[in-house]
Amino acid sequence: MNRLKKGFTIVELLVVVSIIALLIAILLPAIGKARDAALITQSLGNLRNMVAACNAYGADYNDRQYTAVPDEVGLYGNWGAACGGIVATQCIPQMVLGWDSGGGLWGYWIAGQAPRCAGWPGTCGNFIVYQACDYWGGSWLGSWRLTNCKAFNSYVNGRYYDKAFWAPKDRITLEPVQKYFDSPVEFAFDQTNYAEPTYCWSPAAMWSPDVLSWCRRQGVTGNCQGGGTAVTARPGAAPQAATMPGAYKSPSASMAQYPSLKWRMWEHQWLQNREGGEVNPAFNTPTPWFFNHGYNSAPATMFFDGHTQVVSIAGIQQDNDLATSQGGKPIWFSSIAGNTDGYYSNASYDMLVYRPGAAAVAAGVATVDGILGRDMLRIGD
Repeated sequence: MNRLKKGFTIVELLVVVSIIALLIAILLPAIGKARDAALITQSLGNLRNMVAACNAYGADYNDRQYTAVPDEVGLYGNWGAACGGIVATQCIPQMVLGWDSGGGLWGYWIAGQAPRCAGWPGTCGNFIVYQACDYWGGSWLGSWRLTNCKAFNSYVNGRYYDKAFWAPKDRITLEPVQKYFDSPVEFAFDQTNYAEPTYCWSPAAMWSPDVLSWCRRQGVTGNCQGGGTAVTARPGAAPQAATMPGAYKSPSASMAQYPSLKWRMWEHQWLQNREGGEVNPAFNTPTPWFFNHGYNSAPATMFFDGHTQVVSIAGIQQDNDLATSQGGKPIWFSSIAGNTDGYYSNASYDMLVYRPGAAAVAAGVATVDGILGRDMLRIGD
């Protein structure tokens, strides 16, 4: 006697498929959040490696912040004149990026008139990437974005293209260069693949604190704390490095008066809670949104006391509002020289799309009083 074997009915199959689909819908967000948290943890781990590198650099250079210029450059005038003046008498240390596979040495070279460097390539046009940050020309270029130059990467793994300098979520700048990560060479150049690292230094902490002095900005001599006394900002005023012989001398890390509140390195790109896609349409070339381009941005950050955390841009905007609400000095300058928008805040998602009234955030980039100032009011932001 044959017995028929009972199979699944259409209804039963649909129920099973529905249950599986429901489980996937429930689990996928959790998996996505876990993966996102793991990538943030990895980025914070990279910054902890940078803590060790910064400390090692400081041990060799009397606790100084990284600098690519001689201390006395300010004696020669503004940044253009400064370069011409100093290379007339000496060969300055060159901004070297590394050796390539063919034995070529790459860098932002500056030739000089001194006999042993007169034949070098490059001109003072490259000096803009030697100084900490270009507050005066409006380009914002500077050594603050070249944290993986040879002078510093020798304290990490000795290579320009090392994954320690790129956050794993920084896809736009990471994808073109990650093929070099396993290469033994120090540097590889391809016009389509060259990219600056994810992590940047605080340029405000690389200048003498006098350059970003609140007192100087107000034209006040003597005691100028801004505390409970109303002060009037002068938007047209700018840091005047050229008038200070010691302006280019980088301060020591121990000068930080608020080490747990002063940013030292952070993710330059907007990587957490990103809106509006990955590419910022305000730029002519594919450029990611910056850390201050979104109210909801939350860059992984390393502080002068060595701790790392994810920082809320919304939180520090609120901190700045609180600091200035009673007539006190702001946390950062939102207007420097010809730049009246903080740090590219006019190209931010908030300004362009979401929050037209958003503040011009320049935390870390233009911190009031430089290394003596702070970039937030509370560690928990």
